Amino acid sequence: MTREITHFVNGRSVSGGSGRWGEVFNPNTGEVQAKVPLASKDEMAKAVETARQAQIAWAAVNPQRRARVMFAFKALVEREMDALAEMLSIEHGKVIADAKGDIQRGLEVIEFACGVPHLLKGEYTEGAGPGIDVYSMRQPLGVVAGITPFNFPAMIPMWMFGVAIACGNAFILKPSEKDPSVPVRLAELMLEAGLPEGVLNVVHGDKEAVDALLTHPDVKAISFVGSSDIAQYVYATGTAHGKRVQAMGGAKNHGVVMPDADMDQVVKDLVGSAFGSAGERCMALPVAVPVGEKTADELIERLVPAIDALRIGVSTDPDAHYGPVVSDAHRKKVESYIQMGVDEGAKLIRDGRGFELQGHEKGFFIGPTLFDNVTPKMRSYQEEIFGPVLQIVRAATLEEAARLPSEHQYGNGVAIFTRNGLAAREFAAKVNVGMVGINVPIPVPVAYHTFGGWKRSAFGDVNQHGTEGVRFFTKIKTVTQRWPSGEAFDQAFVIPTMQ
Repeated sequence: MTREITHFVNGRSVSGGSGRWGEVFNPNTGEVQAKVPLASKDEMAKAVETARQAQIAWAAVNPQRRARVMFAFKALVEREMDALAEMLSIEHGKVIADAKGDIQRGLEVIEFACGVPHLLKGEYTEGAGPGIDVYSMRQPLGVVAGITPFNFPAMIPMWMFGVAIACGNAFILKPSEKDPSVPVRLAELMLEAGLPEGVLNVVHGDKEAVDALLTHPDVKAISFVGSSDIAQYVYATGTAHGKRVQAMGGAKNHGVVMPDADMDQVVKDLVGSAFGSAGERCMALPVAVPVGEKTADELIERLVPAIDALRIGVSTDPDAHYGPVVSDAHRKKVESYIQMGVDEGAKLIRDGRGFELQGHEKGFFIGPTLFDNVTPKMRSYQEEIFGPVLQIVRAATLEEAARLPSEHQYGNGVAIFTRNGLAAREFAAKVNVGMVGINVPIPVPVAYHTFGGWKRSAFGDVNQHGTEGVRFFTKIKTVTQRWPSGEAFDQAFVIPTMQ
């Protein structure tokens, strides 16, 4: 019998009432392992009302006590790490090591949120005028929401709800319907950590549920991660309904390889960042840009045996480098991009299509794919593939190499591999991309900095987590005060001057 996943509202499991369901697959076998309810507009409205009522009391809890919940939650997630990683792996398809990394990077934002008493401190000016002091305070928005993608079902929800809840908001999480079990379990652990009922709610759904959040008047802010087209829709719809919106979109990250780079390290970094987690990462490195023909030829000569040595296996195989992609539809999409590259004239060096794992022939596996002689005019280069595909775009100079990511529609991340400090410094300063790695292939900032791309990789003005996250989930109130005492206050105080 197929397992039924439930919503999590007001501290308890809630069965779906819409009559609509989505299928949750095991990517290793291709079999349906569960079904997930797709919430109606009315179901979402009930969750929002629950959150609205719970938020009033939660906002009144002092920041130190809210931080204690985060400390307890961190300990519980660490206790449950193995079980959570297995749950995540079986629904998503990423190997256990990647699943644990997914959870750990989310926990780092929870650690940051444990410092919320410091993060919420305002500013104070004594004597701004005669007997007048001015101070500011950060206050929560109310009910806020997160819409998260399938590729990081632990990390990205924790990026969002950790900061939002620590700041005193209530949170509605609409996770991906492809791998929804870990987000529900995280909400259960938050309850166990001492979070009051109704402060964190998980409601599954599709576009109907998303639109319900984007248009509900009591939802004050939306944080989103997904494809760029949907991110643009979320941003436009949410802001049109008076909400704060941060909407992170797609990516096509480039890795520029200079002639003086440590080629052994470059190959390791490229193989791990292009093919790890089957390439299903917005910070993957699917484009390598070697500078100079000699660099390109050497890079490919070294890449081929490293790619051939990759082990593709079931997600629970401890020796596998990566597992299946999340769904059959996504596998077909990635394979269509491989065919597109062939049709456009790129040189296919390794073809991952048609890969079958013995005993798991119906699993959603794709072998590693390598293209050379890719050009900027090719559609397969211009668009995000989101699979285990590495494209080589050759450049004659560093200036030409830097123009590629700078002029691309996406501007999430970029990396440069070099021993030349001046070249790296100038590249980092001038490249038109939001996050830069210098000899770092996946430049995801640590939790106390912020995450966010440029161009069609992000819509909205405020990045995720770090101090930017605190800004996004709070509003500033400024108080100007004076206390009358004696003759000094006989005169009226009129803006902008004293009379």
